[in-house]
Amino acid sequence: MIDTTSVPCVLSDELEMFRDSVRSFAQTKLAAGYLQRALCDEFPPGFYRQLAEHQLIGLEVGAEHGGQAASHLAAGIAVEEIARADFNAAYLVFNSTVVGSLVQRISPLAAQLLPPLVRGELKLCLALTEPGSGSDAAAMSTIATAVRGGWRLRGEKTSVTGLPSAELAIVFARTEGGSSAFLVDLHDPSVARQRFRDPGLRPVGRGAISLDDTFVPADRLLGEEGRGFQLVMHEFDYTRALLGLMSIAAAEAAIDMTVAYTQQRTTFGQPLCSYQGVTFPIAEHLTQLEAARWLCYRALSLRALGRPHTREAAMVKWWAPQLAVRAIEDCIVLHGHIGWSDEMPLQSLRRDVSGLLIGDGTPQIQKLIIARETFGRAAVPRPAVPNPNGRTP
Repeated sequence: MIDTTSVPCVLSDELEMFRDSVRSFAQTKLAAGYLQRALCDEFPPGFYRQLAEHQLIGLEVGAEHGGQAASHLAAGIAVEEIARADFNAAYLVFNSTVVGSLVQRISPLAAQLLPPLVRGELKLCLALTEPGSGSDAAAMSTIATAVRGGWRLRGEKTSVTGLPSAELAIVFARTEGGSSAFLVDLHDPSVARQRFRDPGLRPVGRGAISLDDTFVPADRLLGEEGRGFQLVMHEFDYTRALLGLMSIAAAEAAIDMTVAYTQQRTTFGQPLCSYQGVTFPIAEHLTQLEAARWLCYRALSLRALGRPHTREAAMVKWWAPQLAVRAIEDCIVLHGHIGWSDEMPLQSLRRDVSGLLIGDGTPQIQKLIIARETFGRAAVPRPAVPNPNGRTP
């Protein structure tokens, strides 16, 4: 018998109340300072802990470690509403949610690391990309050699977002058994880091690290040796949905500014909003952004149920950031000359969101993933990547 009582395409009252709570905090405490912070290379002192005080850091960490054990959908709503007010702050919430969940699930040091993370006293970052591999995560050249009591890591990681203020990095390196993940102390003297000069995400920061025989104790191996690649690919299916929601919310924030502006600005004796050339593009953007939002929610819902969602996550990742950038660009144009100025947040929004066109995989990579999920891997083969032992995977 078909169940006619449930309404699966509507979020629960509890989630909507959570949205209202996060939105109230974000709009009251974060929105007004977004532009000033976006133009700086670091967050004000105590900003991260302010987010932690409102229980927005490490959202999925369990109560036994001081967290609130939020669901995937709740985490998605949180990063969405924070991004509507401050895209860079949303990245802090996003990153802490992902690394907190990862550490809780597979690290023997979870009880030691998670309480300070939830309190906003500890920052971690993910170090996967390498200068020569880009989106080909399986082709990493960073090496981890087993030694007495642990491992020695040698190699370089690049495009590490959040690196400037992080204390620990989850570094992926190749071992005899395959790709593995390690927790690396970034204050170790054998670790060198370099900061990049980026146009967007400036308070969060991005950079590269070099590992010169860096010793990592055995208990800082995350999960099983040789399972690092599978681990990170599984996380990508999650992060792509969250990043999609962040980009959608940022675009809607730009649209909100534009709707208010076009209602006040007059030309030829009429408000700008009286022209279809103004209102129709806004209507189209809102329609597409709403559709992309629900694709994000579907990917998160499938993940919560333990069902495959790789294809949906890849769809979100190539589509949502492109929609967002185009919407923000149209908002800039509709503002005219004042939109092309850092006196307004629109340029900062565009710069911040445009980084998501590349991070976590470019549109081309996402379409390749969708094709493989649709046609099968034999129809869209990938080159074999040699293992250190000479075999190919």
